[in-house]
Amino acid sequence: MRHPHNETVAAPTRTCILGREQGARDTLVRLALAPDGRVLPDVRAKAPGRGAWIGVTRAELEAAAGPKGKLRGALARAFRTSDFTLPNDLPALVAAALERNALDRLGLESRAGTLLTGAERIETAAREGKLHALYHAADAGDDGRGKLAQAWRVGADREGSGLKGLALPLERTILSMALGRENVVHIGVIDRLAAARLGEALDRWLHFIGPDLNSMPCETASQGASPPGYSGQPAVTTHEEFE
Repeated sequence: MRHPHNETVAAPTRTCILGREQGARDTLVRLALAPDGRVLPDVRAKAPGRGAWIGVTRAELEAAAGPKGKLRGALARAFRTSDFTLPNDLPALVAAALERNALDRLGLESRAGTLLTGAERIETAAREGKLHALYHAADAGDDGRGKLAQAWRVGADREGSGLKGLALPLERTILSMALGRENVVHIGVIDRLAAARLGEALDRWLHFIGPDLNSMPCETASQGASPPGYSGQPAVTTHEEFE
């Protein structure tokens, strides 16, 4: 993260209560106690009181939440109380909250004018070296993906490299609703800081749902963004989130 005056500022770190690994706060997920005593995701880390941080995948959280898992004990230590209710669908609630957070970020960037849609507009920006990240709907055609990836490599002077866009586990109907536009198949990000913000939100969600639950290539959202000046960090449903 860069300070406005170009001074390096260390990102706050937290420790996962399950794996004990440390990570930047924005790459982990905070769990908090709702007023009714339930443990719910607080992905924006705004809820008052004690919180517990996790950096595991959905499959790992499901295992930890099982009868022989260690989630309840880890939460009791973090909250300093055992007086809480652990929802049976907590992993699904976390996944839905992270998905909503990513879609909200897409909507914010769209309204800020940092995104392009439409294959021709994105291709032009890519060839002019203005593209900082490239995303595709899950149902985008291979030809369209390949053409835009090639334009990006040309504009970034990285022909022959593996630079390409990222296929998201979201179909065009969902992306269109998130951006408030029609028929969103491809998304080009033309602002470096917007690429970092979007990559962070997408990485956190995609890390949690895991490679077995999404149909993307083996590439993170950060890796889908352009390298020059970008330093992203690795990870419409019904859901509930406590804030």
